[in-house]
Order: sequence, then C-alpha cells, then structure tokens
Amino acid sequence: MAELLEVKNLSVSFETNHGEVQAVRDVSFTLQSGEVLAIVGESGCGKSVLCRSIMKLLPDNAEIKNGQIILEGVDITRYRERDMRRLRGRMFSMIFQDPMTALNPTLTIGRQIAEAVLVHEPKMKKDALRQRVGELMELVGIERTRAELYPHNFSGGMRQRSVMAIALASNPRLLFADEPTTALDVTVQAQILDLLRELQQKLGTATVLVSHDLGVVARAGDRVAVMYAGKIVEIGTAEEIFYEPRHPYTWGLLRALPSYAKNGEPLYTIPGMPPTLINPPKGDAFAGRNEYALAIDYEEMPPMFKITDTHFAATWLLDERAPKIKPPAGGGWNA
Repeated sequence: MAELLEVKNLSVSFETNHGEVQAVRDVSFTLQSGEVLAIVGESGCGKSVLCRSIMKLLPDNAEIKNGQIILEGVDITRYRERDMRRLRGRMFSMIFQDPMTALNPTLTIGRQIAEAVLVHEPKMKKDALRQRVGELMELVGIERTRAELYPHNFSGGMRQRSVMAIALASNPRLLFADEPTTALDVTVQAQILDLLRELQQKLGTATVLVSHDLGVVARAGDRVAVMYAGKIVEIGTAEEIFYEPRHPYTWGLLRALPSYAKNGEPLYTIPGMPPTLINPPKGDAFAGRNEYALAIDYEEMPPMFKITDTHFAATWLLDERAPKIKPPAGGGWNA
C-alpha cells in the first residue's frame, strides 16, 4: 500500500486565559492508502484535535507550533484556508460525532447530499445530480426513496449514514471518523462499523477512526495508536495492541473493558485523572497514575522503543535496564 499521510513531530497548542494548553505534543505517524488507523484514549487526550489539525479545522486560538503534515508527498502544514478548501472534500473529509448537529434540520437529506456534491462539481446537471445522490444514499444503505425526508424523520443510525454519504460525496482519499458511534446503541453501532469497513474495502479510502471504546477499535482497526496527554504512547497493529500491549496505560484501558468484570467484581478503573496540559508534568505524563512507574519516569520522558517493525511504545519498562514486569490480568487478551 502507498503512503498517503505522514505526520512528523506535530505539536498544537491553544492560547487560553489560564495559559497555553499543549493539546498535541510531538506526534508522529503514517497512514497507508486503504488502511484503517484507530486512535484511542481517554477524553481530552488530544485525539480529535489531532484530526482537526490535519484538516485545519481549528479555532482561532489554536496554533501548530511545529512539525509537518505531509499529504501524498506534499507538505501542507502551512497551507492557507483557501488552499485547504481545495483539499477538503476531495482529499479528505470528516464524519462528526453527533449527526444531528452536523445536519441542517430545515433541509431534506437528499438536498444536503446534493449540496456536498455541488461544492466540487458545480456544473453537474440536474439529472446527473439526482443520480449521484441516489448512488451515495445506496452506498451507505439508505433507500433512494427517502431523499425527500428530513433529519428528524430518521433514526440516529440513519442520520449517521446520511452524514457518511455527505462525507463521501467527493470521493475523498482520507476519511476522519470522530467518535462516529458514540450516541448509538450497540446493534446500530455494529452496523455503522461494518459499513465503514465495507466502504474502506470498496472505495479504497483510508480511515482515521477516533474512539475511546476499545470494543469499537477491535472491530474496525488495522492499526491502533494509543494517545495519552497529547502524545502517542503506543502504536502497532490491532493484534499487537490487543494481544501484546507493552505500555501500562494500554494495560489499564484493556483492563477497564466490561468483559473483564466477572462474577460481580467491580469494573477496573485507572486511578487518578489525566494531567493538565497547561503545564505537563516532567518526565512521563502517565507516571502519577502508573503503578509500575520507575524513578526515571518522574524525571525523563521515555523515547519510543521499537518492539517489532510495526510495534512501538514509549515506556521505560522497555529499557534493557528495567525490571521485567508481567502484564496484569486483563492487560492484554493473552494475559
């Protein structure tokens, strides 16, 4: 697979009345054409900001401090808004978390999909446009006959399918899905995830799936990046992350899955709270919540240690001088 996106040492900050919030800190990763990369972590760890930074959908008080965003070999880090408008839709698009706020309640679903098509093909004739809208609706599992219905006539799952049709209107190469199943029940959630997978295979669209739900990630991701306090702390294939996790934070996330709370035992929770990113702690940001923390964790930030050609983790436990720690029960599906 060809490399579609490369993010190098990206850092993004927000200026607030309380100080500078370092929302994304020195993040690097690559994405191949046709690949699904899942980004997971607790709320506030920088997942959504990372995606919005790539699309340049940040508020005025946000700034890319350093790093590079390279799309198909072209550095778009300093692209202006007029340049980004040419890329949005054609090169990349986004599915937002709440479909009801993404849709206009006063317009029919068909018209909203048509508007998305016309943004990039303004001269398309009416018959061709109607045909294209129908094709997009069928692509995401909505009958053409429902084009004249409004968002309030649809269920949550059907509204999310409508948003997906809008996002796919210009055949983007890269799709960002920001918590696309959060507000849906389990059955509909599975349907949307299966649809994302089907679209990825059918269209060859690369996908960045943002979620805090590891069950979602297990179903949909080819590779998984675990974020904490604005940094990627572990990245690897889905099998490596779920069966051979190496970072204590990943262990904690896996142990917190409901499937591990058996025989009436309480659900495990990671102790403490994520740190404020106005003044990130010295050393490893997870050290204060990490029961396996070493003295060096409080003094020096760990580098990314290579485990395999596809698996990396930023924890001092991987240093050759560190004591050998066995993952806790539930901290990996092989544990």
